[in-house]
Amino acid sequence: MDTDKKNEVLREGFLVKRGHLVHNWKARWFVLMSDKLLYYKYEGGKRDSCQRGKILLKDCEITCPFLEYENRPLVFKLDTKNGADHFLEACSREERDDWAADITAAVDKLRTTEDRKVTNQEDAAGSELHNINLSKVLDAMYDVHSGINMSAHVEHGSTYSNCFSGSAVVDWLVFMQLTLTRVEAVTLASALLEEGCLRTVGLRSVEALRTAGLGEQFMDDSTALYSFAESLKKRGSVKSETSLSAVEMSGKVIKRGYLLKQGHRRKNWKVRLFVLRSEPAFLHYFDPTKDDISPSGGFTLRGCLVSSLDDNGVPSGVKGNIQGNLFKIITQSDTHYFIQAPTHQDKMDWIEAIREQT
Repeated sequence: MDTDKKNEVLREGFLVKRGHLVHNWKARWFVLMSDKLLYYKYEGGKRDSCQRGKILLKDCEITCPFLEYENRPLVFKLDTKNGADHFLEACSREERDDWAADITAAVDKLRTTEDRKVTNQEDAAGSELHNINLSKVLDAMYDVHSGINMSAHVEHGSTYSNCFSGSAVVDWLVFMQLTLTRVEAVTLASALLEEGCLRTVGLRSVEALRTAGLGEQFMDDSTALYSFAESLKKRGSVKSETSLSAVEMSGKVIKRGYLLKQGHRRKNWKVRLFVLRSEPAFLHYFDPTKDDISPSGGFTLRGCLVSSLDDNGVPSGVKGNIQGNLFKIITQSDTHYFIQAPTHQDKMDWIEAIREQT
């Protein structure tokens, strides 16, 4: 392989990685190359020049989605040739699927022509849905151990318990290998909905069922909610309640991503998962080593000011050996947030998205 191509960076960005010895989750900066995946640590707001680990991609197997972590639906798994497992979490389903697709493409390029031929034949042989027993699929979905996880979801200020999102159903069907592609999974889920095995919960999924064509009634969407039919014995009941936090979290998700945030007291830099919502406009941030259910903090964007900071020198109020791509948000209550994006383009995209909501 050409040396320049071998050292070419195919993709880079933050992922959250599970440790091998201590099974805690840490945010790391990953760099995908043609034959390996490298990862680095961020120290004091700057990427460590010392490589922390390397995953060789030759004969690597990718499982995406990987749904065995109940509170982490955005994980994908890499099994290396030497039998090591690597569990990586992205900031969104789109990011997860893009990372998995790019890694899969790199792995495929490393395979021999004969290996690719066999793989393509196997994929072609199973590319259509044949004689699927909906009753058995429903039983598998409802299984208390390996079935789909039911939890509380918020929509327009109301909390619905014992339900799941459309994209979670699609993830589960692909993960359980009941379908090979997301398109097939949507077709199968639509059949379950049409047969009355599943029901719509909340406004989004109800509207889709009412207005969409037959093949588009089920939504592969994290904000469209579904549950099992009333005729099934329920593990609980769906209820609706409203709270301040529920209202904050009820808006449509406009943007998600990993950014570095400076702490207010210790002034240290930490990687946080930021989620921008509209109607109502809020920006929440989460500790990615935990989950994306309970935010570490957040604020309304009403009356906020957001501005880009010059990377030449260290702006007032900023501490640490920073990488750059800084911006600042001043809330209506005059709280100052200093944030670092991974790239200049990311910074400009976030500033524009936030300004549209202020």
